[in-house]
Amino acid sequence: MKNIAALQKVVTDLLPDAEPSAAELDAIDIEMPLILAEVELLDAQIITLDRAPNVLDNRRIRRAENKVLAARRDLANRAAPVQSGGAA
Repeated sequence: MKNIAALQKVVTDLLPDAEPSAAELDAIDIEMPLILAEVELLDAQIITLDRAPNVLDNRRIRRAENKVLAARRDLANRAAPVQSGGAA
C-alpha cells in the first residue's frame, strides 16, 4: 500500500472557523440593503406557497421585487467607476 501525501503546501494558513476580516464585514455592510430586500421578497413569496395569492399578496411581491431591483441598481452604481466628460 502506498502512502498518499499532499504534494503541495497548504493554500490557506487560516483556520476554517476564523472570523471574517474587516474588509469582508465592510463588503457585507455595503450589500446589506440588497440582502434585506431579497429576504423581504422571499418572505412575500413564501406567504403565497400554501394559498392562491390575492391582490394584496401580488402587490407585496411586486413591491418587494421593485426593492430588489432598486437595491441592485444602487449597488451596481456604487461599484461603477465615475466617468467625467467625454464619450462613454
